[in-house]
Order: sequence, then C-alpha cells, then structure tokens
Amino acid sequence: MSAHDRPSRDAIVATAQESIARGSKSFAAASRLFARPTRERAWLLYAWCRACDDIADGQDHGHNMTGVTDGPARLAEISAKTEQALAGVEVGDPAFDALRLFAAETALPAALARDLITGFALDAAGWRPQSEADLYQYCYHVAGAVGCMMALAMGVPRTDEATLDRACDLGLAFQLANIARDIAEDARAGRCYLPQDWLDDYGLTADTLLAPENRERLAQIGARLARLAESYEASARFGTPMLSFRSAWAVLAAADIYGAIARAIAALGPRAWDRRVSTSSAAKLGFIARAALAAGRRTTLYPPAPRDATLWTRPRVAAGAA
Repeated sequence: MSAHDRPSRDAIVATAQESIARGSKSFAAASRLFARPTRERAWLLYAWCRACDDIADGQDHGHNMTGVTDGPARLAEISAKTEQALAGVEVGDPAFDALRLFAAETALPAALARDLITGFALDAAGWRPQSEADLYQYCYHVAGAVGCMMALAMGVPRTDEATLDRACDLGLAFQLANIARDIAEDARAGRCYLPQDWLDDYGLTADTLLAPENRERLAQIGARLARLAESYEASARFGTPMLSFRSAWAVLAAADIYGAIARAIAALGPRAWDRRVSTSSAAKLGFIARAALAAGRRTTLYPPAPRDATLWTRPRVAAGAA
C-alpha cells in the first residue's frame, strides 16, 4: 500500500467512533464529556480493545457470539497484530492501526497492552481464580490495565505511578461490579470468576451457584463483591485532581454509574439476578450532572492522601516497561 493510499488519522478515528457507537452506547455517550483530543484517543483505545475481544470470543462488537474452537490461533492473531502496532508498523486493520496511533500519541508502555492480552488468554484457557488475590490479578488484566491506558489518554504521564494506581483502581471497581452483576449469566455459560476460596467459605460450587436454595449465600457473595468495588471506586476518586476538569467529570460520572450497579446488587440481595441490573437513562443524566459539580470541587473533595495500603496494587513493571 502506498503512502497515498494509507488511511489518514481522521479516517481511523472515524472508524473507531463507529466501533464505539456500535459496541457500547454508554461508553460512546460518556466519551462526549472529554475534550476532543482525549475523546478521540478514547475512541482509538476502545476500537482496539473491542476488536481484541471480538476476535477472542468470535463475536461482532460484543454481539452474536458464535463459539470458538481455534482459541490459540485467535490469540496469536491478536498478539501479532498488537506487536506490529506497538512497533509503529502499519497493520492494515483499522482497529490495530488505532492502537498504533494511540501508542504513538500517549507514549504507551507496551507492557500495558500485553497485560490486557494476557486477560484474553486467561479466559481462553477457562481459567478460574483460586484466591481473592487471583481475582484482583484477573481484574487487572481485563480492566485495570485499560484504566491505566485511559489515564494516559487523559494526559497522565507514564511516570506518574500514583495516579496510574488510582486509574487502575477504577478499572478494578468496574470489573468487580461487572462480575457481581453477571454471576448468573456467566454461570449459564459455564464461567465462574468467583474465587474458589470464597465458594468454599460459603459451601458453594461453581456448578450449583444458581440453585434456588443457594440464593441467600450467593447474595452474600454479591454484597462482598459490591463492597470491594466500592472500596476501589473510592480510591480512584482521589486521582481526579490530577486530571483536567472534563476528564475528571467523565471519570466521576463513570464511577457513579458503575457504582450504582454494585450498590443495586447489594441492595437487591437474593433478587439481584432475577434480571440484569442496569442504570436508567434518567439516572445516568443525574449522575452526569452531579459529577460535573464534583469535578469542579475535586481538589477539595479529594485532597492529597496516601492510597489505602490494604488495597491490591498493580504490577509496577506494567507501566514502566518500554
């Protein structure tokens, strides 16, 4: 392909915008809170993450999963294209060329992108956590690393480990809320992201989670996940003074929206999985309005404070590697 025929940055960004519009209306709407440069980088990052997920699971923008029988080959494709993009080589695939642009514009540590791919490999292998530490490690790979990359999109320097820790915390909070919300859906698909230690504590097995007689104990696990999500969400908020107003606005709105999901699961108890817990459009608008006020007062609401030493901490090499 000649230089003249190569897609421009604008064309790749436009394709990334189409991807987020098809794959996640919530994220597409939330991205509008960012200033344009950050918004475009968020779209570029989303396009790559979405494509990796789709390739790994045999789906189209998160929909119409077909089932996968060639998992290793799919992971090899994801890794090869990602490495090309990280090396600055034109891939010829809009989603991976989106990563190429994102990496160049944010000085992305390659280890962060590779850490996300490790999450896909864990899922492909049917991995299940044995301990709470395993759960955090998984949440880091599939969401915490993305939180760090989003922080880079917002202009956080790759050397600002403290703020990247807070960004990782938000990713962990989101994933813990997702796991709590999707316990029943995952169980029906033969997946379980609850630590085996927890199941043992409550006298449950992955195969019997949905039995009616186990609902009360399952509700206790859901509440436990919600409490963990809340602790990481609270920690993440203290990173917002390092962001611009619009970036802090988006982060605080997202924290409120996902936090509401976790809190609803805890409040519903045994009824938490009767239907999929979600946040209404009206509630989202309320959270967005409230987040704008909080973003304006972020230095007062979230003054400098050491991060809670009891929280799980991401591997340092991920953000510092070339």
